Amino acid sequence: MTAIALICCLPASAREAAGKGIASTGVIGIEEGQLNADYWIGRQAKPDATILDRKAIAAQNQRLHQQDKSVHDIERLPDTLSQAQVRGWIEAISQPRDETLYDERGETIAAATLKALSADLALDKIPASQPTRYGMVVRRADLRTFPTRLRVFNARGDTDIDRFQESALFPGTPVAIAHASSDGKYWFVVSPLYAAWVEKDRIAEGAKAPVFDYTRKTPYLIVTGATARTVHTPEQPGVSDVQLEMGVRVPLLADWPSDKPVNGQHHYASHVIELPYRDDQGALKFSPALLPRTADVSADYLPLTQANLVRQGFKFFGERYGWGHSYNTRDCSGFVSEIYRSFGVQLPRNTRDQAVSPAYNRIEMADGLSHEERLKIIKTLEVGDLIYIPGHVMMVVGHQDGWPYVIHDTTGITFRDRTGDLTRVHLNGVSVTPLVPLLFNREQPTVDRITSIQRIRP
Repeated sequence: MTAIALICCLPASAREAAGKGIASTGVIGIEEGQLNADYWIGRQAKPDATILDRKAIAAQNQRLHQQDKSVHDIERLPDTLSQAQVRGWIEAISQPRDETLYDERGETIAAATLKALSADLALDKIPASQPTRYGMVVRRADLRTFPTRLRVFNARGDTDIDRFQESALFPGTPVAIAHASSDGKYWFVVSPLYAAWVEKDRIAEGAKAPVFDYTRKTPYLIVTGATARTVHTPEQPGVSDVQLEMGVRVPLLADWPSDKPVNGQHHYASHVIELPYRDDQGALKFSPALLPRTADVSADYLPLTQANLVRQGFKFFGERYGWGHSYNTRDCSGFVSEIYRSFGVQLPRNTRDQAVSPAYNRIEMADGLSHEERLKIIKTLEVGDLIYIPGHVMMVVGHQDGWPYVIHDTTGITFRDRTGDLTRVHLNGVSVTPLVPLLFNREQPTVDRITSIQRIRP
């Protein structure tokens, strides 16, 4: 399809923007009025209708754990881990690197440095068998390819995408502790959604029962804002200034006595919650903590509705893109995962696993589909549908003139204006864009690279 033909099939607002060059916002097809949740909610016929109720969500989560091999049921791990199991986990992610990599100054990473990282895995120290150990995340923790803070990049000057950054774990997440790095500063952990290296001081080790009992305590609060942060309490630094992300569940100590201070402060202005922390010996302990009543939280998971999907997505609007949850933010798959987690819906961590998971109502977009057939399908998409292209995911936020618009955490978008000139906008954040005018490369429309659509609905 030519550039002119592509413009002709755009929504009216996108055609107008392309005719002018770029819209007033600097992003094709987007005007100021579209940059808020209420605009898109107001376009829905039944924005508050329940898409899936709690029972249906629980059943879907169960399917995920039963059918999706990317998900780890760590609570049901055997009491003893074999050397082969532990080594297999580590080698699945910590593969030797033979490509040229650069540091933050643009200098080539020496081969000796990369070789040393492989040695730091201490694979020869994995015992033939070992008792299964458990722990819990106490502070937001980066998951790393290797046990190092060294940031590496594929190109000089491109320091956004650290190739050793995998993901992040949030406070209250249970993990299995499988191995230690040669210097003892990192643990290799297996969480429900990911396995990688994490700094040891972010994990508190504890017995299996208290670790998993904590995840089931009631009553509880759900963080429904982009983030929430506990009150600064120098009397108990282990639970002071703890960042909690959207969808994180924390036990609520609802019966805390009104005349009993919490970590040196009266609690009438805050929720009293319970958080894990690491004592001086690295052991798992729990403590009351204060979460301000101004925090965006809910007494339960939010109802899964189109309106709530849009609202939750827009709470991240404008946030910087963070590959693998770098920059204390999130990437495209983390973005949609955290939106859905605020409803109690669990998703695999990475786009490659999300896109093919059998737990949802998946529409496979076969390679043989024509552009016109693909356009016919995407016109039927609804709010909350997840659209996958290689390495990226977008969530439908609504329609304009019959065509879908998406919200996504993206490095940038490419399109051709009415004259056929190629335009690249470096968004580097959570953004709303039309879908149809986007290009995957210089010539191929993004629509033609859609591999699948996941529908979190009946």
